[in-house]
Amino acid sequence: MKRFFFKSAKINEFRLWGLVFTMVGMGIMILGTAGILLWGQAGKIFAAIFMVLGMISLLVSVAVYFWAGMLSTSATMLTCPECNRQTKMLGTTDRCMFCRTMLTFDPSQANAHPAKQQQANT
Repeated sequence: MKRFFFKSAKINEFRLWGLVFTMVGMGIMILGTAGILLWGQAGKIFAAIFMVLGMISLLVSVAVYFWAGMLSTSATMLTCPECNRQTKMLGTTDRCMFCRTMLTFDPSQANAHPAKQQQANT
């Protein structure tokens, strides 16, 4: 099965990256304003550069959130076989958004008993 960067649903991974870009952008802008406190008038240039970099990061965050929202509207809704909750699935393999169970539409990658196979691999 396809490996995920984190062990979560694809949509949740996109949302996580949007949050990371938001926090990084805000942190960069806060660090930029520290330049004014440290260097006075000379720190304004430092602050301006960091404000622009922070705004770029925030704009990337908006783009990532928009992209995740567009993907979410076209995602396939299904019921997770493990937790019996409605979840969204992107592509042929994904994880449940709640219990992180691997889900697939590809019969060649489906397992009848994933817990037994996981025990065999260890």
